[in-house]
Amino acid sequence: MKEPLLSVASDAPPEAARIRRTASLTIVVLVLAWTIDFVDRFTISMAMPFIGAEFGLSKTMQGLLFTTFSVVYLLCQVPAGYLADRFGARGLLLTTLLLWSAFTGLTGLAGSFAWLLVVRALFGVAQGCFPPASFKAIAERTTPRSRGTVTGVVMSASGFGPGVAPLIVAPLIAVLGWRSAFLALAVCGAAIGVLLWAVLPRPLPARLTGTVDPAGGTPGASRRDVLRSAQLWKFAAVFCAVNLLVSGLVSWVPSYLLETRQLSITTTGVLAAIPMLVTVGTTILGGWLFDRFFHDRIRWFLVPVIAVTAIFLGLMLTASSAIQFTVYETIALGVAGLGSMCLFGLPMRALPTEHAGIGMGMLNLGGQVAAAVSPLLMGWLVDHFSYTAAFGLLVATTAAGAVVACWLPQGTAQFGFTAAVARRTDDSETGPGRPGGAD
Repeated sequence: MKEPLLSVASDAPPEAARIRRTASLTIVVLVLAWTIDFVDRFTISMAMPFIGAEFGLSKTMQGLLFTTFSVVYLLCQVPAGYLADRFGARGLLLTTLLLWSAFTGLTGLAGSFAWLLVVRALFGVAQGCFPPASFKAIAERTTPRSRGTVTGVVMSASGFGPGVAPLIVAPLIAVLGWRSAFLALAVCGAAIGVLLWAVLPRPLPARLTGTVDPAGGTPGASRRDVLRSAQLWKFAAVFCAVNLLVSGLVSWVPSYLLETRQLSITTTGVLAAIPMLVTVGTTILGGWLFDRFFHDRIRWFLVPVIAVTAIFLGLMLTASSAIQFTVYETIALGVAGLGSMCLFGLPMRALPTEHAGIGMGMLNLGGQVAAAVSPLLMGWLVDHFSYTAAFGLLVATTAAGAVVACWLPQGTAQFGFTAAVARRTDDSETGPGRPGGAD
């Protein structure tokens, strides 16, 4: 009989129950926290046509608002990972939740385009610290063999948040206006954030999570080993290509449906929600498939998945109606969700738990480069050409991601972290001060 993925076969029953309970509660807390993150982040996409009209902004200038957030967000990834590794995830999670709720509210009070730019930059700082802290929280509260499944469930919020956001935000904007919608969401987000922080369970013991125990004298891969990992940077490159797709669609599909397809704000909200909600199920399924079948052969799964995604994006460009456009978009994003957990799951298995924050910050840095580039570049393409040209860019970059994925490692051993531990062990036996020592 196969053991459950949220269990450890060698554990005594009470300890196995603790592992399952800690992992399950961590999933609930982080899914809700990520959902708040994406709802707050997606609100400006729904409000952008109204913000653009009020401030007289071109599509390029609207794209600059997205990009300002994304540039600051990406610059925070590695420093935030260091903070999470140094001080733990719990305090950083609360700080980020409260700060980004405050900046959500300040967005609704903006009196000028310059104010909006400043607030979006500060919003990027607050939210930019959240992903490394959340990945660190997973690493501290799960065993290595279950991390693909747990991460898949947690990251399903990347579909659920943008999926429910239009259903929440569109009616709020319709009833209250875009400014009051931001203020209402800020208050709700801060209150829920404090509650989630209080519920987050304590980390598991180091012997269960794979964390180096200094008292045991066991050397671990150093921070330098992680930062220099060529394999980890390859994952960041593929995530960049995949996230160009996601961030581009999330940023510009609402405006496309409102302006080109002439839909109402409520109908736009429903159609924008459908593709993201579908990715909830496919992301969870992808995490399970990774842990169960593909944790040591990810290229066999990931390369075809990204290629199929590019094909359906191409079909999306030929859509003759808003419904057909949404169907192809839904299939493309749903298929992409299947493969996304290979990008997160294998690094989460391979990384030393004590450096999981900075390592996953590196990976997320690649994705956020895409999030910074795609809204501004697509806005420029819409201004100078058309939405077809803008969405066509996503077809090309997704196809390029399938090619780059052919060079990803197949399993954890190819990351070289185990070899780094052995190398430093040999060095320590010949005396201090040798190259490659632990940080």
